[in-house]
Amino acid sequence: MRILIADDQDRVRFALRVLLTQQSGFQVVGEASYGEELLAQARDTAPDLALVDWELPGLREIGGSGVLRKVLPRVHIIALSSRIGARREALAAGADAFVSKGDPPEKVLEAISGFLDGTKSV
Repeated sequence: MRILIADDQDRVRFALRVLLTQQSGFQVVGEASYGEELLAQARDTAPDLALVDWELPGLREIGGSGVLRKVLPRVHIIALSSRIGARREALAAGADAFVSKGDPPEKVLEAISGFLDGTKSV
């Protein structure tokens, strides 16, 4: 699975990259730190899945996950946030799943696995 990571915090992107590259079958194909970069990386790398910080700078200005869906209609989007209430917003805006940044790393893997096995459990 080809994965794009989008978060404005270097340490979050680093932690996700380390977590994902340790898993068999996952390939991190790009990283972005703001909305326009997310779209450019999505166009350039054609990921299967995007892990997107719901508070990513510029994300709302470019239209959030709706614009990403127009660029890559088949990409799975997992929204990430530490803000209470973001889950409902992200899912209503078109994210396929949501993981709190306060959750253990295994939750990210569970969310991704849900797309692999068709359960989409998170």
